[in-house]
Amino acid sequence: MRSDPSVGTAKSEKRTWQQMVAKYQNPSLQRSLWQVANTLIPYFVLLTLMYVSLSISYWLTLALALPAGGLLTRAFIIFHDCGHGSFFKSQRANNFLGMICGLMVFTPYYQWRFEHAVHHATSGDLDRRGVGDIVTLTVDEYLKLPRWGRFKYRLYRSPIVMLGVGPWFTFLISQRFINPISKKRERFSVYFSNLFIVALLVVAAHTIGVKELLIIQLPVAFIGGLGGIWMFYIQHQFEGTYWQRHEEWDYATAAIRGSSYFKLPKVLQWFTGNIGFHHIHHLSSRIPNYALQKCMEENPEFQDVTTITLWSSLKSLGLNLWDEEQRQLVSFRQLKRLQRQQQLS
Repeated sequence: MRSDPSVGTAKSEKRTWQQMVAKYQNPSLQRSLWQVANTLIPYFVLLTLMYVSLSISYWLTLALALPAGGLLTRAFIIFHDCGHGSFFKSQRANNFLGMICGLMVFTPYYQWRFEHAVHHATSGDLDRRGVGDIVTLTVDEYLKLPRWGRFKYRLYRSPIVMLGVGPWFTFLISQRFINPISKKRERFSVYFSNLFIVALLVVAAHTIGVKELLIIQLPVAFIGGLGGIWMFYIQHQFEGTYWQRHEEWDYATAAIRGSSYFKLPKVLQWFTGNIGFHHIHHLSSRIPNYALQKCMEENPEFQDVTTITLWSSLKSLGLNLWDEEQRQLVSFRQLKRLQRQQQLS
């Protein structure tokens, strides 16, 4: 793992960075349509093959769920780009495709777009946490919790819950509810998404069967959701990440220092839609996913950042709390060690 250098001059250089990323913010209709084709067509082909394989072996069905889940993650990235208005030049086209992909990933497009915009506007800001992000407490906040509150937070941050329960809970359950701060359009998108799921179950009951639908879609949703949650988690929860109180917080610095470059094998980079270039994405969410790598390769300023690999990313699972004094993420074990040292001193 390699940490980025100080970017304390972020505010003075923000305009320069905006100029640097400007030429990558123009989506290509040809590349966007090709990405839709090479994602959605094989995805539905694989779902069909999974249904056919049920009469042969469910192990074969589960084997086919692996690439299908990868394609669902890729479909989520298209959905994600549409939410940022970066996939097509036309906002109407972005909204239309975003809603279609939203149904595929069981996520209400407009509500998710709103929450994710808040995430981008507040990432790394300790005073504006809570919308569209992974709950991260400071050491002081955690220590002030009652025993039951600490237990719930530890359970939430455990790999078993986050990566075992999280994929299904996030996309199949939590997205069914309206955010209290959502407005009319966001609420409607939740109703529409929920109605689609009901309609899908009704159609399945009269065609392939509800059981068959579930034993096909649930493993695909788990694999796709696992990829999405892991990518989102590791892009901000890593050694050397950035958190500041609001008065000291800076958008550009949060993008460069608070988002990682997740260097993946090419096949995984393809399935995850280049979202591993997350520091560039947070600096400019208007860059379509297929232009992120080029933006990084052509600008040395974006290359000297925190780089994470698959192996090194596993270390981040143990980082659970933000220590404001040390300005770094720490584990529960490290917190206990610090407490013992304070008692002895």
